[in-house]
Amino acid sequence: MGRFHAQKYMELADSTLVGVVDSFAANVHKMASELGVLGMTDYRELFGQVDAVSIVVPTPLHFEIAEAFLEQGVHVLVEKPITETIEQAQRLIDLAKAKKCVLQVGHLERFNPAIQAAAQMMGTPRFIESHRLAPFKQRGTDVSVVLDLMIHDIDLIQELVKKPIVSIDAVGTQVFSQDIDIANARIRFEGGCVANTTASRVSLKQERKMRIFQDDAYLSVDLQQKVLSMVGKKQDGPVESPSQVEITEQSFEQGDALLAEISSFLNAVREGTAPVVTGEDGLRALSTAIQITQLLSKQGIEQ
Repeated sequence: MGRFHAQKYMELADSTLVGVVDSFAANVHKMASELGVLGMTDYRELFGQVDAVSIVVPTPLHFEIAEAFLEQGVHVLVEKPITETIEQAQRLIDLAKAKKCVLQVGHLERFNPAIQAAAQMMGTPRFIESHRLAPFKQRGTDVSVVLDLMIHDIDLIQELVKKPIVSIDAVGTQVFSQDIDIANARIRFEGGCVANTTASRVSLKQERKMRIFQDDAYLSVDLQQKVLSMVGKKQDGPVESPSQVEITEQSFEQGDALLAEISSFLNAVREGTAPVVTGEDGLRALSTAIQITQLLSKQGIEQ
């Protein structure tokens, strides 16, 4: 994933990629040679050389490295989840404010054109259902599927609903790794909206879909294929025949969400504005993911 970040910085005409860092010398030399930049095995070697960094390392290292760069006054784009703990996330948020640095969290789906269009069309959501399924890969198994995959949809759902959570129910289990590989959470919000979200990293197929139900219509979003469908009434009043139902579908170009994310990050740095996904957004998603994880851990103890 870090290699992809580096490639995007190289693509942008208004940014200069200074160097890449990887603790494995063979990896960094290969990537540095490929990109024609400096290669280092210690991130501290970048101090004083860069204005901004992407931190794309295993989750347990997010806090240490992000804190070190923020202390140096360097703007930070850190992959999701923002940190391992709420306390660590709050420390980064406070430090970024003190140092007047941009702190952006890599919740990539915020830059998906289908979900951006859905947000513009949405009224008051009553029920949201999401499925995020993927085949098993060793990468990401340093955390549970909740922090690895479900957190994407947790972030989207909370951003769409914009209400406090009232309660959470969750169920999940291990399959291939030593942590939870498949999980489901039912989240109730103030105002009555309920979200049912499922994440699996042991599926035979890949799927990223979300359905949003509201009083007058429902939206179906295929995040993978970038397709948005809307089913609603053509006019006010009860529906008496299929001809009174309108179905619209929009397809969006696949585009490059990571490039858009990094470009947005650099724009926030240049203009001194808040990023699309703030540290507070990352903390909000992390807090909910931790609650779900704790429920799943308690379930395992009771069993």
